[in-house]
Amino acid sequence: MAAKKPAKKSNTSGDELKAYYRNMLLIRRFEEKAGQLYGMGLIGGFCHLYIGQEAVVVGLEAVAEDGDKRITSYRDHGHMLACGMDPGGVMAELTGREGGYSKGKGGSMHMFSKEKHFYGGHGIVAAQVPLGAGLAFADKYRDNGRVTFTYFGDGAANQGQVYETFNMAALWDLPVVFVIENNKYAMGTAQQRSTSSPDIHTRGEAFGIPGETVDGMDVLAVKEAGEKAVAHCRAGKGPYILEMMTYRYRGHSMSDPAKYRTREEVQKVREKSDAIEHVRELLIDGGHASEDDLKAIDKEIKAVVNDAAEFARTSPEPALDELWTDIYAEA
Repeated sequence: MAAKKPAKKSNTSGDELKAYYRNMLLIRRFEEKAGQLYGMGLIGGFCHLYIGQEAVVVGLEAVAEDGDKRITSYRDHGHMLACGMDPGGVMAELTGREGGYSKGKGGSMHMFSKEKHFYGGHGIVAAQVPLGAGLAFADKYRDNGRVTFTYFGDGAANQGQVYETFNMAALWDLPVVFVIENNKYAMGTAQQRSTSSPDIHTRGEAFGIPGETVDGMDVLAVKEAGEKAVAHCRAGKGPYILEMMTYRYRGHSMSDPAKYRTREEVQKVREKSDAIEHVRELLIDGGHASEDDLKAIDKEIKAVVNDAAEFARTSPEPALDELWTDIYAEA
């Protein structure tokens, strides 16, 4: 077995570690299955997988409270699963079936859940950033103590609407955590070729927004940084920026051959920094779980994902009259 990065000692309980392991593994197995279904032609259109970045959303969901909101880009399956949305409903939306969260009409890039306070999945690069600030504005207006997690990537960070949003969020002290999921390649251009500043989180300094970089491949580091950011927002101190240094193992989307980087580079990250393997080592080395325990969890997760895939295959396609629903909100 290839050498992994040394597992740091953790004060986190065994039950918490198992929960993080289970949630990250669910996202990875789900995405692997989604990739298979795409290859079989059961998922059409665009499909952006989250494999490799699981620690970011799982670590931040560990510090979220009931009523907190989240909004992200089209690489959204992991975010939905982490906040408790049903895998079957997510997978059925990918296959365009009526059992999906958007009744099969939105696909991979357009899913929502009012119940789980998940506000998308947005196809326009960086469009979710001002929307996330708007969600936070509503919470500040209601004075309900809620926080909005607004996710976007290193490529989206160069969009002008991001800076307009930073300015307004700072002016109004909005309770929003801006989460930059920096996977180093945006759609396919390395950060050093597209971004003049190496530390994207420092762009908030002009607006008085504090920020920091975080090891986005370490769920415990993500959780620790998330606790700090959320406390800042709930205290009424305004927005906070977390730049999560992470890595996606697959291409930008299923149609991307990812020729802008080498296989050796991807393999090196897998061997030394994989988020799931890191927690696995913490569980084993800390005596919190045995190899058999972890195999049982993997078997359980695979069954959940297989059930979701079967539901996504067998759920009927939406009726033709669904073309005319969910267009306008009724007063």
